[in-house]
Amino acid sequence: MTGELSPIDKAKFVAAKRAVDYVKDGMRVGLGTGSTAAWMVRCLGDRVRNDGLKIRGVPTSTRTAKLAREVGIEVVTLDEAKWLDLTIDGADEFDSELNLIKGGGGALLQEKIVATASDQMIVITDAAKEVGMLGAFPLPVEVVPFGWQITRSLIEEMLNSVDVTRRDITLRMDGDLPYVTDEGNHILDLHLDRIGNARELAVALNQIAGVVESGLFIDICDVVVIGHGDGRIEMRDINEGTVEYDQLNFEDSDNLFRTMLE
Repeated sequence: MTGELSPIDKAKFVAAKRAVDYVKDGMRVGLGTGSTAAWMVRCLGDRVRNDGLKIRGVPTSTRTAKLAREVGIEVVTLDEAKWLDLTIDGADEFDSELNLIKGGGGALLQEKIVATASDQMIVITDAAKEVGMLGAFPLPVEVVPFGWQITRSLIEEMLNSVDVTRRDITLRMDGDLPYVTDEGNHILDLHLDRIGNARELAVALNQIAGVVESGLFIDICDVVVIGHGDGRIEMRDINEGTVEYDQLNFEDSDNLFRTMLE
């Protein structure tokens, strides 16, 4: 069964499966959005069904909410949960200080709100997402539709004063129409190649009228769980300064794979 998965999918799966070990009975858990987070939601659903795990999940998008309900996770709103024990989510890029670029899936606003309302954020990823400096992945910026072209011009002007290599901005599309987030906003993707000072850029973006939020997650991630296609797993804890390693035996996971891929 595992032979049907690409090495990247295997890496995402092993990271997700290891990350759900952080979830304990009775926890309130933020559920991320994206392909890696979808593996995590399925793995959590497996624990709910087979281990009797009792949790309440706060999804970061409508599609994550739908998947969580399908696999048997109790879904509540963030207002109902009040505060979260942890959030598990993916990332488009991360650096050595566990700063992130997120938002490739279009859910960056809810993802940031949920992550910052958590005692701990765990990021699950494959090794290819690690970079020496953020910026190779286009930086998503969520903007309100009203006057979005003015907002874009203000961002372009601001970029002239910060340390980036490239300054191209595109409106994210969904077919022939602008992409619309769950909150009814648009996303501008900033093609910067290299961000010299991510913290400075995050602050500058949030000062621009019309910008709702950026995909720069600074000082939010606590642990990154990195999966590899051969089943190796690396866990880095930025607060403890520790690095641990583990290994997943794919043969022991065939039943779970089969369930997920049906």
